[in-house]
Amino acid sequence: MTRDPRPDFLLVGAPKAGTSALHLALAAHPDVFVTTPKEPKFWLCEGAPPPHWGGPGDRHSQQEWIWRADAYADLFRPAPPDAVRGESTPFYLWHRGAQRRIADALPEVRLIAVVRDPIDRAYSNWMHLWSDGLEPEADFETAFAREAERVAAGYAPFWRYRELGLYGEQLRDLVKLVDPARILVVRYRDIVDHPVQTVDRACRFLGIREGQVTEIPRDNSRPYVAPGWRPRVLGPVVRGGAWAGQFVPPELWRRASVPVVARLQTRDAHRPSLSAEQRARLLPAFADDIRLLGEITGEDFSDWLSTRDRGSFVQRAAR
Repeated sequence: MTRDPRPDFLLVGAPKAGTSALHLALAAHPDVFVTTPKEPKFWLCEGAPPPHWGGPGDRHSQQEWIWRADAYADLFRPAPPDAVRGESTPFYLWHRGAQRRIADALPEVRLIAVVRDPIDRAYSNWMHLWSDGLEPEADFETAFAREAERVAAGYAPFWRYRELGLYGEQLRDLVKLVDPARILVVRYRDIVDHPVQTVDRACRFLGIREGQVTEIPRDNSRPYVAPGWRPRVLGPVVRGGAWAGQFVPPELWRRASVPVVARLQTRDAHRPSLSAEQRARLLPAFADDIRLLGEITGEDFSDWLSTRDRGSFVQRAAR
């Protein structure tokens, strides 16, 4: 029997929480088929193109969103007959419209949500945009405080440093729509500390063979860009180019931006750790949601209430 071209599983969240690493690990499994592109963003749309987001680079990147149902189905047609098919769009967990559309259209789909200390996640999110030359604020806390202003200005979801880390609220709404037995919550720390066991846990959840993947690739973190002449001079060039990129095919701007972004980034630099004082100032934005997440999942996330910085993927893996 020919199967409908649709996903059997979705990696639904969260951005900068290890979804890319888990996606690549599952992609290496012989029983799994994943889409190209990795993040179609189809369920964020409702049969229409995405809104005209207003943040730096937003209109360029939104050209790659797949919003037509036939184009989305085409992503799954090359899958082998017996493969477990999936895609990874880490904004689905945050987006309530996506939650509803997935629940209605994919009643048997399995959902994997990767969660990370929300302060670390937000910091990594800011670092990603800052190191790519798109974030103009050199100070993380300043950028974090501008979220409401940016939402009002129509910035795309990736600029929501706080909102994207409110996993308790997101899962509270998701379990009203989807049987909790079809939702697997994976912690970022397990991807780093116990990679093989974490992949096998995901495989059990998906009903495929364990022991087929022996490692999880490192995450897609950016080299740190220190404040100074590089971001002052090259940052506006990147942002201006990203704005102009909305008028050409995405691959053209990506190729053109590579040498500029390479000059912006320095490979020998590593991002500074957040101080205990910085974390203490940010914790009130997440504390209640961390407790809610614990209530919903039955797991203990109290370590996220600590003011100790845990470092980047590379630092943690080295330890």
